[in-house]
Amino acid sequence: MSGAGGTADFFYREAQRLGYVARSAFKVSAFLLTPLARTVCQLLPSHARSRLLCPSQLIQIQKQHKLIAPGAAVLDLGCAPGAWLQVACQNLGPLEKGGVIVGVDVKKVKVPSAHCDSRVRTVCADVMALMKQQARAMSPQERGFSVILSDMCPVVSGITTKDAAISCELGMRVLSLAVGKMKAKDSDCIAILEKFQSSTEPDPDEDGILRRGGSLVIKFLENEDIPGFGKFCKEKFKKVSLLRPKATRSSSREIFMELRTVGLQREAPKCSDLKAQAQPAAFVRVWHRESAAEL
Repeated sequence: MSGAGGTADFFYREAQRLGYVARSAFKVSAFLLTPLARTVCQLLPSHARSRLLCPSQLIQIQKQHKLIAPGAAVLDLGCAPGAWLQVACQNLGPLEKGGVIVGVDVKKVKVPSAHCDSRVRTVCADVMALMKQQARAMSPQERGFSVILSDMCPVVSGITTKDAAISCELGMRVLSLAVGKMKAKDSDCIAILEKFQSSTEPDPDEDGILRRGGSLVIKFLENEDIPGFGKFCKEKFKKVSLLRPKATRSSSREIFMELRTVGLQREAPKCSDLKAQAQPAAFVRVWHRESAAEL
């Protein structure tokens, strides 16, 4: 089989062969430049290899878009079935570097036995009802997370406008967890906030759980409100980019927004600190950018 469908089937077969629970692992690995990404590049036929990565993209990703550093504290919202947990753990470095990955999902998710270690945990919870204090308690020393990734998506109803609106509401909830109580200055941004911010915010905590210098990635279903959403985010973050994973099916409306905060990340927790806490943890995802136009 050739074309996009053949490439997608290749990702599925390779995920099975390499022990990953879903082909979505390739979305993470391509963005993070793991050994898995290099393996895929070597195994793909030439036409598919050019679709996945080219050398210049690899260099750019390594230099500019390395979200998960050794010892990072990562929270993944919507972590089922766990493929991103696997790839994220591979990017934490050796155990002595520390780090933690906490996966949160409304379903109970078992930590995959392959490619994961003791630093990976999962929590069964509804993100829409999750309080910031509860989420912060999952992080090392309750200092928050250096990376937050959301792969949450509504159950598709087939009604485009309805699905898009729910997708944006989920995205706004993730933003609220990350940065705390949100306000807008620009009139267009105020409209976006009023349209998608939940009227049943579970807690009034002013402070978010994303560390200074941290990164946030949110999945959306592409729609006409995305530019306005990005404009709103530019009031909160120093960098806002749109990403579309190479492993995403051509028929999919999935698009990802990458957000970077100002400042240096805090020192990574040491392994001894993690053992003392035994905190539940979060899960992560990242995507290889096909295009990364600044909003």
